[in-house]
Amino acid sequence: MKAPALVTLAALGALVEPAPGQPAGGRDFSRQTARAAPGWARDAVVYEIFPRDFSAEGDLAGVTASLDRLRDLGVTVIWLMPIHPIGEARRKGTFGSPYSIRDYYAVNPDYGTVDDLRRLVREAHARGLRVILDVVANHTSWDSVMMRTPELYVRDAAGRVQPPNADWSDVAKLDYANPKTRAYMTAMMAHWLREAEVDGFRCDVAGLVPTDFWEQARSALEAVRPDLFLLAEWSSPDLLPKAFDADYAWPFHAALTRVLSLGAPASELRAAWEEERRVFPQGSLHLRFSDNHDEKRAIARFGEPAALAAQALVFTLDGIPLVYNGMEVGDTTESGGAALSEKLPVFWAIAERRPEFPRFYREMIALRRAHAALRRGATRWLDNAAADRLVSFLRSDGEEEILVAVNLSSRPLEATLRLAHGTAFSEITPAIPHPVQPGGAVPPRELRPVELPSIALDAWGFRIFRRKGSGLGL
Repeated sequence: MKAPALVTLAALGALVEPAPGQPAGGRDFSRQTARAAPGWARDAVVYEIFPRDFSAEGDLAGVTASLDRLRDLGVTVIWLMPIHPIGEARRKGTFGSPYSIRDYYAVNPDYGTVDDLRRLVREAHARGLRVILDVVANHTSWDSVMMRTPELYVRDAAGRVQPPNADWSDVAKLDYANPKTRAYMTAMMAHWLREAEVDGFRCDVAGLVPTDFWEQARSALEAVRPDLFLLAEWSSPDLLPKAFDADYAWPFHAALTRVLSLGAPASELRAAWEEERRVFPQGSLHLRFSDNHDEKRAIARFGEPAALAAQALVFTLDGIPLVYNGMEVGDTTESGGAALSEKLPVFWAIAERRPEFPRFYREMIALRRAHAALRRGATRWLDNAAADRLVSFLRSDGEEEILVAVNLSSRPLEATLRLAHGTAFSEITPAIPHPVQPGGAVPPRELRPVELPSIALDAWGFRIFRRKGSGLGL
């Protein structure tokens, strides 16, 4: 759940999300150091699950039944969207938004029981997977059990509880000026660390909650689980020195959307990345994504080949890559916006018509997991002769160097990269087939021979190369 894009500044007041790259309060955090995320989080591939839509059953048991498949896909962290009972007062849609929570200490009966959650986490851990819960700290439903104590909420002069803004009419805003609110929410998160043994939290609209709350809560939560992972759904430099291990790369995602949907030059992606480095604490870790539950599906926004090109960038750039609820089969079923309050199960059978999708996801995740340079290596952008359509960069960790080139346009291209000694590279691009054509034909894909620093790419194509060593030929 993110701040609504169309709400005016006057309507949101102090709740407005910082502009992309703008330090909170005008402070400079670029000279600070980001907190060090646990190693398992730095190497993670996160899979976001909307339990209502993930399986035909629409419950936690349906997630547990798929853990072997998720492990075999290669993901390492399961993020469960909110699992709690949903409010009925002022509910939107048939089922209500999972971000309108009635009781933080309970499990949505449509999803199962606390024991079902414990079993899911236990079975995930047995397979080497971690589990994080979605915590919604900014607001509750209007019929929340917390409403028995109105002073936990933001109220107007007449004592009436207020929504966060006019658009979010189905939820009521919690008041973090009240120490009791802070204590309640901290104790709730500690409860799930102990009772379900989850590994951390994805924190909804984290920037709408005071940063000092998150810093205080983190200290208390680390006493329960020292290696927990906290992910902020926000983009603001003040969150990363002490409170969170990673945040959302929203500005980068906005640039990706401009390039693929509006025809902006591909160079805007490099500019967005460089702005991250300019204003965020040193060593900051960002969640990168082409799709999530707040957006229209990437395959619908960008088209099939372009959606894979976008995700190729997500898998090879620095940060933590995200896979969302059926992306790996090319599912187009909506879940954002109004669809968030309905039941629209993933159409898993579509993989039969899009065989390139599951193969792409399996092989790209395997490639990332096989090469430390893709998980933790430094990123250096390479100039090229087609900057309006082509992004190119190196990932290096001292042991190896990975070269990535992605064509973010619908036309084939040939270009020269600013790279010396290019012949030392060998190609490691996964052999992803072309999309199925009318009549069921799948034309063979042949990568044109290249001699770096020259490169040739199909429309929406990507190529990946490797060489041992680091810092060569720049």
